[in-house]
Formats: sequence, C-alpha cells, structure tokens
Amino acid sequence: MPRNDGDSSSGSGPNPNPNPNSVPKLSNGGTPPQLKRSRTITATVASGGAAAVRRAATGPLPSSRRLTVAVDNPSDAPANGGVFDRDWCYPSFLGPYAARPRATGRASSSGPKKLDVPLPLQSSADRSSAALSDEEEKVVEERPLVLEERKQGPFPSTSISPPKRNSRFDNNSLILSLFIVACALLAISQQKRIIELEEEINNLNRFCNFDGVNGHEKVAVLQFGRNSLGNRSIALYIVFLSLASPFLVLKFLDHIPQIKARPESLNCNDEEVPLKKRIAYRVDVFFSVHPYAKLLALLFSTVLLIGIGGLALYAVSDASLSEALWLSWTFVADSGNHADQVGSGPRIVSVSISSGGMLIFAMMLGLVSDAISEKVDSWRKGKSEVIESDHILILGWSDKLGSLLKQLAIANKSIGGGVIVVLAERDKEEMEMDIAKLEFDFMGTSVICRSGSPLILADLKKVSVSKARAIIVLAADENADQSDARALRVVLSLTGVKEGLKGHVVVELSDLDNEPLVKLVGGELIETVVAHDVIGRLMIQCALQPGLAQIWEDILGFENAEFYIKRWPQLDGMCFEDVLISFADAVPCGVKVAANGGQIVINPDDSYVIKEGDEILVLAEDDDTYSPGPPPEVRRGFLPNVPSPPKYPEKILFCGWRRDIDDMIMVLEAFLAPGSELWMFNEVPEKEREKKLTDGGLDLSGLTNIRLVHKEGNAVIRRHLESLPLETFDSILILADESLEDSVVHSDSRSLATLLLIRDIQSKRLPSKEAKSPLRYAGFSHSSWIREMQQASDKSIIISEILDSRTRNLVSVSRISDYVLSNELVSMALAMVAEDKQINRVLEELFAEEGNEMCIKSAEYYLYEQEELCFYDIMVRARQRKEIVIGYRLANTDQAIINPENKSEVRKWSLDDVFVVISNGD
Repeated sequence: MPRNDGDSSSGSGPNPNPNPNSVPKLSNGGTPPQLKRSRTITATVASGGAAAVRRAATGPLPSSRRLTVAVDNPSDAPANGGVFDRDWCYPSFLGPYAARPRATGRASSSGPKKLDVPLPLQSSADRSSAALSDEEEKVVEERPLVLEERKQGPFPSTSISPPKRNSRFDNNSLILSLFIVACALLAISQQKRIIELEEEINNLNRFCNFDGVNGHEKVAVLQFGRNSLGNRSIALYIVFLSLASPFLVLKFLDHIPQIKARPESLNCNDEEVPLKKRIAYRVDVFFSVHPYAKLLALLFSTVLLIGIGGLALYAVSDASLSEALWLSWTFVADSGNHADQVGSGPRIVSVSISSGGMLIFAMMLGLVSDAISEKVDSWRKGKSEVIESDHILILGWSDKLGSLLKQLAIANKSIGGGVIVVLAERDKEEMEMDIAKLEFDFMGTSVICRSGSPLILADLKKVSVSKARAIIVLAADENADQSDARALRVVLSLTGVKEGLKGHVVVELSDLDNEPLVKLVGGELIETVVAHDVIGRLMIQCALQPGLAQIWEDILGFENAEFYIKRWPQLDGMCFEDVLISFADAVPCGVKVAANGGQIVINPDDSYVIKEGDEILVLAEDDDTYSPGPPPEVRRGFLPNVPSPPKYPEKILFCGWRRDIDDMIMVLEAFLAPGSELWMFNEVPEKEREKKLTDGGLDLSGLTNIRLVHKEGNAVIRRHLESLPLETFDSILILADESLEDSVVHSDSRSLATLLLIRDIQSKRLPSKEAKSPLRYAGFSHSSWIREMQQASDKSIIISEILDSRTRNLVSVSRISDYVLSNELVSMALAMVAEDKQINRVLEELFAEEGNEMCIKSAEYYLYEQEELCFYDIMVRARQRKEIVIGYRLANTDQAIINPENKSEVRKWSLDDVFVVISNGD
C-alpha cells in the first residue's frame, strides 16, 4: 500500500522493513520479492531554479512493473506534498504492468533538465546494475517531454483521463466472423460439389441407358444437368449471404463511422453518433411521417420472404425457379401446404417459409386491428369531419347549452328537424352523455358533437364552419373578462376562414363594455347578446311590473309565439292600421323599412303606408302558420276616460354586487319617479363601491330620480339582514354576486339562502299594509292579479337571479319567490337571434330604457265592465293610445295568452283582466 514519507523515517537504510522477522522464507532459503518504498530525488534546474521531482520504486521489481509519478515544479504543490507525496508501487501478484507509451523526443531547452542520478538497487542474481542504470536514464530522459505535454493538455495534471477504447477485440471479432463465414461457404461449396458429382453420375447413367437418343440430345442432357447444378449453387449462395449479411452488418455497424471519422476525431472533440442509432432514428422518422409505412414494410417483408424462400427451394429441390417461387408464395399464404414436401432440405426450407408466413400473417392482423381500432377511436373521440350544410354550429360548452338545444329543436320542428353541430374542448362521449341526460325529444333534429378547439382553423373546417347558416359562440363558465377575451379570439379565428362564412355569428358576451370591440373585429356578420345585460334589464322590468317574466319567457321561447319578419307583396299600399288586423294567426308589431336601410320600426304610426320592399314584423307561432287576409269589420268605439296613473317614488333593495350594476342603476334612473331610493346591500366597502361605479361610467352626481343608500354586510348572515327594514321595500332583487360568478352552483346556493332568510324575517315581522306605500297600487286598484302579485302575501316582491335551470325549477315549485330569472332566458334569446339575426334589433329596443317596451296594462284602459268585444276590437281601441295589444290574461287563469287564435270571437271581458301591450313608453 502507498505510504507517506513521514510514516517511517527509520526506513531509509537498505532494509526499510521495520519487522524483518515477519517476512516468510522460501523453501530454497531465499526471500520473495518485496514491495519497497520509493525515494525522492531532487535536482536544481538551471532555468528558474525550480526543482524537478521524480519517484521511482527502489525495490527489486522489474522495470515493466515500476510506476513512475513525476512533477516538474514541486513548489506549486501543497505543503503536505499533495498526491505526489505518496509511494506508488505496482503489486507483483497482479501480473505484468502494461506501461503507457511515452512520447519520444527531446525536451526543449526551457523545460526541466535531465536528471542523471543513480538509484540504489537491491542485489539480485536475476538483474545487473548496468542494465537498470540504462533503463533509469531512458525513463529520466523521456520524462520532461511528458511533463510538457501535461502542461499543454486541457485537463489538470491530477485528473485521470478516460481510457481509450481498445479496438483489438472488435477487430478480432470481425476477423473471426469473416473466417466463420468463409468456412461455412467453403463447406457449402464442397457439399454442393458432392451433390453435383452425384448428379453427373446419374446423368452419365442416364446417358449410357439412352440408346435410342442421338448424340446432340445426350449432350443437351449433360449440359442441362451441369447448368442446373450451377444455377442452384448460385441460388444457395445468394440465400446464405442474404440471411447472414443482416447479422454481420448489424454486429459491425458501429465500426463503420469510426473508421471514416477517425482522422476528424483528432481535431474535433464532438461525440460521434453511432451509425446504428442514426439508422434507427431515420426509420423511426419514416414510420412517424408516412402513414402507410407499416403497410409498405409488411409488403416488403412478404416479397422478401417469398423471394428468399423461392431461391432456397430452387436450391434444394428439383423444381424450376418459377415453380419454387410459386411454392414459396403458397407456403406463406397457407402454412399447411408444406406437408407434402419430400426430402430433408425441402422440408426444412418449407417449414421456415411457413413460419415466416405465420409471422407476417400475425403482423398483418395486428396492423389491420390497429387501423380499425384507430378509426373507431377517432369516431368515438369526434375527430372525423362533418359533411353538412345549412346547419347550426355551436362553439363552446356551458350550462346554457341544454336550453339552447331545446329551443333550436323546437324552431326546426316545422321543417322536419335540422342538424346542430357542437364543437367544444371536451370528450365526445362526455358531451353526448350530458346531452342524453336532458331527456328531451329533439323532434327530428340531429345533434352532432365534435371534440376540438374553436381557436384552431383545422378544427373549424372539420365542422364545416363555412357552410353553417348560423354560428353561436357561447361564453365560458369562468371570469367575465377571460370569457369575453376567449370569445374575441374565436371571432378572430372565424374571420380567418379562407372560404368565408355563409351565415352570421351570434356571440354571447358577459360584459357590456366588451361589445364594441367584438363588433369592430367581426364586422356586419357579428350579432352580440350580453347575458348579464339581458338578465339585469329583465330583472328591473319584472321588479317594476310583476308578471312580466312569464310574458318574456313565452315570447323568447319557440314553444309559443315568437317574432318573425317576412315580405308580403299583397300588403303594398295599405296603411299599418289595416295591416294590424289583416292577420288571423299573427299580431303585426312593426315594419322593416326598405327605404331606410332595412331599419326595423316597432309600433309605427297608423298612417304609415307599406311600400315595395317593406317587410312586416309579427308575433306568430311559426313562420309558416300565418298569412295575410282581408281586414275584418271591427267596432272601434271609444276608450274609457281613465287617466294614466302618475309615477310615485319607490324603495328598492339590491342584495349582492354585479359587475354591470352601474348599467342597472342607469336603467332605474330612467324608469323610477323622483324621490325613489335604491338600497345596496353587499360586502363591497362603500369607498370601493363609488370607485367601481365611477369607473363603470356612472355619474353619481347626475342621479336625479333615485338616491343611493349603501349598507355593508353579508346577505347569507341573518343578523346582517335583520338590520334592514325588509318589510318596507317595494321590490327586492337578489343578484348573483360577482365574487361567485365563476361557479354557477355556488352562486345559486347563495341566492337561494338569501331568499329563504329574507322570507323568514318578513314572515316574523308585522305584515302591516300601512308600512308599504299605498300609492304604488293606485293605478291598479281594479286588477286583482297584479294586486296579488304586488302584495305577495303582504311581503315585498322578490326577484331572484338564478343561473342554473335546475335551481330555477326548484324555486318555482317551492313557491318561495315571486319571480325567477335564469340563464334560460339568455338561451332563448341566443336561439332566436341565431334563427334570424334581425330579431336582435327588436330585442335591443324592447330591453332598452328608452323607446318601445313590453308592458302589462289593466283592462280598464280599453273597455268597460262586462263589455262584449272581440280581440280585433281591443287592438283597434289600443291604437288610440299608440299601443299594440299582443295578448291578455284572464282574471281566473294563471297563464297569459300571446297571439290568441280566435281573434274574431266576441267575449265578455272583466276589469280584472289584463292585457300585454307594446308601448312607446312616453
């Protein structure tokens, strides 16, 4: 083992072993070779005065087993000598030491000088001192050049360079393999020579026995035998080389690039990629890029097996080459055809070909099975292309999809059904399962689901986006800004379709402020429906006019009457007053004026004359269920002298905070009378509320009709709600809070909890009618239905914003809320605009705070008590008030009737009845 110099200072004599008695003696009286310490010999170098240090073993080891470590400047080493201050001895029992080759050459004059110092040697009978001195001098002469190379090397002197690969074994293996191949070829040739000789003997026997054959035929027989034997030998050699060459190439493939790149590897340190890996990579790329690569590889393998098998059969049998190839094909196609082969050679070859045929057949079955599975999987995952036209395309997935599909299916019922394609980033099976849970009869309409992203043009082309008659972009169930940003990206993708779009695009937005940007990007093809804005405006209208929610559900849905626009040339030249009573199955509501750029005028003047190109806006059950006829005779009569009631101040409570609450306040400012109060109860701090309202564009100082009262608290904590005078509010609106807009379920749960708490608190307080404003009901004293809806069992009218239709049904059945509005209304609006984009102009005007609006009026404004009139008579009387009557609700019924069927039927009316009208709001 190596030892430090300081470990045995007394070992400097001829026998450094401290315990000589422990050395075993040999049988001949001598001592075995011992491991000796090395000594350090130093000498002063002329240049620079630096000392060169060299260590050499001083024991009786042979020169081939001596390990020499040298440094050129020991002053650079650490104080303790470092790694060079140790004794290195190569053990003799490990065998001869293979010394590294030294660079031969003379050291430069600037390098360390040669040291010619004799080393003390132990006496031995096997070695002379002169030979050892010459060898030590040679080592010392070669050493400075090695040190100079170590200085110039890229690694420090203490690092151990990795051993170079010894190619001697690989070369030997190559030579041995080639030798084996040569021997095998020689043995085969000798065997074939024996067979040829035997065949010649047989031919000679046949030659001797054919007495009746002339000389030319005998020579031909001998020549044919020799040619046949030669051809079969060549075929056998080809088969053997064809089978052996792949194994040889595969074994020695890595040596080919090393031989070619060996001169370059001396100048470049980059690692060379083996040829085997490069070939494997190219094959992998080929199979990945080309879809039919597996089939081509199988075909090539089959042809190669038939060819090699045919040559082998030709070599070992008496058949011709064509017959051998045909037999090879039969063995590949049917593994049982080799049973009738005779002889060892043909049987071995036929079994081998049959085994290869079974392997190829198994590979073919695997490829066919994979292809079928991949195709079925693509069908199952919705990756196939949709070949449809004039279909409705829905991009995205949300909770509104179920209601939207129902409305579109009802709209397509009159044409025998249609095709609806849904493209969403969900699994096709999951989408189909969720649609099946709706348990709704689509009445002939087919719903096709495809999995993909609306942001990718390839996925859009997969659903035939350019051939769709309408495209609906649903808002995602996430943050409003993120949802609108995604909708904007979808619109950009749609505008990038090279084939163009056949139909219009209906985009559902969550924030009204993002509407101008989407319209700017999409242009004239884009129609927007702002979900929050629609629900907010409907909630305010229903709070001011109880019962209006059910009317809007009937009009927006396709189950009853809905808006249609159509051109009727036979009405040209007629006044709108006569057109109003010309439809037995529809109610005209407006005119699309062709001369004014197609502007839709709702509730026009009676004197307006229908011109060429004008279209009529009506409320009808379907687009093919109505047509104009001759105007009937009506009794105009006179309206009762009932003045319109004045507007009185109201007190309204908002529970929760919506992102568009500033728009709702502006709508209330337009509808409410001066002196009204709006209480805002939510968890947003008051200072932050004012900042949000101001950022939304609301001028707080410009509010003249309403006064804002801020209360901070949690709407689901009872003690916070008890601090409010809940029994004094005319209407309470429970809003879906902005903090929970990402989760429909949590938002509805919070709204439902707030509704139950408010109802419970109101029921325990005094139901004093005098606490509520009696002025509110002054104009509706003769309407029992409206009075019941307004009083609501002596409690305030509560409008709950419910987003999920399932929660909406729960609240409606329990009858704990007067009115419930949900996303189902938004789905109805989307479906109606998708069927006809012109209807969006109608809805925008009816939802706006200015212009025409939907109202519920008492019968006392149009008739007298127990007066007998038909519906046409009431429509004509309402024109004196510049209103259009579109339906009614009798006092003893729960459902309003829009667009009644028998308009000419005379009936007796009551003052408790109400009429649904479109009024200009003046």
